[in-house]
Amino acid sequence: MIKKKTFVWGLVVVLLLGLAGCSQGIVAPSAVGSGAISVVDALGREVQLPEPAQRIVIAGRANFMLNDAVYAFPNADRRVLALTKSTQAAQAFVGLLDPDVETKTRFMADAAAEEVAAAQPDLVLLKSYMQESLGDPLEQLGIPILYLDLETPDQYRRDLAVLGQALGDPERAESLWAYYDEILERVAEGAEGLTTAQKPRVLVLQYSDKGGEVAFKVPPASWIQTQMVELVGGTPVWAAAAQGGGWAVVNLEQIAAWNPDQIYVINYFGSAVDVATQLQADPQWAEMAAVRAGQLYPFVGDYHSWDQPDTRWGLGLLWLAQRVQPARFADVDVRAEAIRFFETFYGLDRSTIETEILARMEAWP
Repeated sequence: MIKKKTFVWGLVVVLLLGLAGCSQGIVAPSAVGSGAISVVDALGREVQLPEPAQRIVIAGRANFMLNDAVYAFPNADRRVLALTKSTQAAQAFVGLLDPDVETKTRFMADAAAEEVAAAQPDLVLLKSYMQESLGDPLEQLGIPILYLDLETPDQYRRDLAVLGQALGDPERAESLWAYYDEILERVAEGAEGLTTAQKPRVLVLQYSDKGGEVAFKVPPASWIQTQMVELVGGTPVWAAAAQGGGWAVVNLEQIAAWNPDQIYVINYFGSAVDVATQLQADPQWAEMAAVRAGQLYPFVGDYHSWDQPDTRWGLGLLWLAQRVQPARFADVDVRAEAIRFFETFYGLDRSTIETEILARMEAWP
């Protein structure tokens, strides 16, 4: 429960917005209705706001996942007043959605609470694991914090509803989840009745060359990458060995021992297509059954890879389904699905989607 001083601080901010809103382009509280809001966040905390949040700061690490979820709501560009510095690609995508993003305050991922508080937010959004390092110090300053996970489909459903409440737009949250719900039903129907023998043995690998040292990693069994493989009718060969809480490094011997039917390569900090091309030409990799069968793929992406729990995970699920079970998902049109997604979530026009999104997609039929 947020302490009483949070209410007082929040009311002061609302009063100040009445004076500053016009000059700063902030949505006045009266424009979205009045009345206190009580929201239960991802950590089970009850957060009370005097009005729908109007001065939002998105801080901490993994912020692009929060950015992309928040900007799916109307007027986010007028409500978000500060963000965390991120990769060039992440900033470029937000730039499509927010024409004023370059003029807004940008924090480092490890910014101190005092830096964030200086922006005078009425709500700060953080990933759940940022509670101890940043959230608790901010609460001591009387600033409301809302924690979100946004890591799995189930968490997405809950956290979108949380955002909808905090922003005073639960209907928008419901419509966003309806998009994912439709995809999940579609995938479940397509994969229904598959036997173990009909499920290809799939390996998802993240490529890293940090510090000049090449490494391959597999995701934990509980993460969305593993869930996606299972949902579309594949068997994640690494799942039994990946019970930890983060990406685990694996060597070439282990990859060869798994002998997967399909391999999907992710590269969060470069081109997955380039990595896949290099591996296909590598004599050691060429001996693997997946490579010989032409079943080594770069995971599709635009500004972000579609394997991760960004808003694009529904697109990634459909793309993966078409490859893991091509006969059952032959009707999936990835290009059309991408257009539908960016129109539905962000209101981007067809021309912008064609030139700024589709042109960046590294791998699609």
